[in-house]
Parts: sequence; structure tokens; C-alpha cells
Amino acid sequence: MSEQATTAVTARQQIDRMLRRKEVEAITGRSRSSIYDGIADGTFPKPVKIGARAVAWPESVIRAWIAERMEGGQA
Repeated sequence: MSEQATTAVTARQQIDRMLRRKEVEAITGRSRSSIYDGIADGTFPKPVKIGARAVAWPESVIRAWIAERMEGGQA
């Protein structure tokens, strides 16, 4: 494989999977209203706009948020 092809494969592997709200609810155990309350008060990551009426969260951001809660013992 050429160096350019290897770089392209590596770049694709580093792209986060985007999680829609229902997946975020399932992973975090938070309800829809709890997620949006957390966004409003700055305690939950903001989503990324992926379309005219659609948002999603990068999986790494949600995993990092969970890890922070586990390290700090916060709920």
C-alpha cells in the first residue's frame, strides 16, 4: 500500500462515529430532558449539527464525558 493510501486509511480510522440522541440516552442512561438540561447549564457536551434538523455527538466526546464522571465519582 502506498504512503498516501496508508494516510487516507489512518485518517478514516480517526474519524469519530456520530451518535444520535437515542444512542446517547442508551449509553449515558440519561433521559432526553436531562441531556438538554445538561447542555443548557454546561454540564453535558453540546451536539454537532449534521443536517438542517439533525444533531449528533462524536462518540469520543460522550466516552470522555462518561470517563470524567467515573473518575470524579459524579452522577
